[in-house]
Formats: sequence, C-alpha cells, structure tokens
Amino acid sequence: MATRALIVAIAFLAAIAGVFAGRELFSAGHHHEESQLHGLLHNQLDLTPAQKARIEQMERRYAIRRKAIELELRTDNARLAAAIDAEHGYGPRVAQAVDQSHHAMGELQKVTLQHTFDMRSVLRPDQAAKFDAAVTKALTAGESES
Repeated sequence: MATRALIVAIAFLAAIAGVFAGRELFSAGHHHEESQLHGLLHNQLDLTPAQKARIEQMERRYAIRRKAIELELRTDNARLAAAIDAEHGYGPRVAQAVDQSHHAMGELQKVTLQHTFDMRSVLRPDQAAKFDAAVTKALTAGESES
C-alpha cells in the first residue's frame, strides 16, 4: 500500500511539473516571438504614420483578446489542479481539464496568427518580405539545436 501511495504522489508531482513546464515554455516562446516581431515592425521597417496607426489599433484589439485567453488559461490551471487533487492520478476529470487547457492554448495560437496576418496586410511588399523572414525565423528558432 505504501508503494502505491508513493507512486501516486510521484505521478501527481510529475503531472504538476509537466503542466507548469509546458505552460512556461509555451508562454516564453510566445512572448519572445511577439517581441521580435514588435521590434522589427517598429524599428526596422520604416513604417509610415498611417501604417503605424493601423498596426497600433490592431495591437490594442489583439492585446484585449490575448488577455482574455490568458485568463481562460489561468482558470484552466485551477480546474486542472482541482481535478488532480480530487483524482490523484490521470482520471477522467484530469483528462477533461487537460483537453480544455489545450483548446485555450490552440485558440491563443490561432488569434496570434490572425493578428500576425492582419499586421502583414498593412505592409508594402518590401516590408512584408522582411516581416515574413522574421516570422519564419521566430517560428523555427531552436530547430537546429534539437
């Protein structure tokens, strides 16, 4: 019986660590990618005042939507923690909480991509080429390190 309790405790801690690590990695990559694109847009593409105004408006809308999804992810974390606490293993409530969390993560990725395409639509062809290269670099960073 003590061995089973130890296995459940280790599984519980591993699940918590895995969720935490996944969220931190996802969040860190997401913000780093945004930072690179933001820097490129505002410092290297020589935007016109009209382009800047349109992109700033897009960024405000995106920030609101992103914040809402991030709040949803926090709620999902709490739901997952409660499910793990109740089941002490990978049961149906834990599985459902993980699925809900993945849905919100996917929604955040979709919203971020749509925002990226919206910003691109404001750019001239020469600016868009530089922007595309930066997006590709941000999305593939670290692939050669694997």
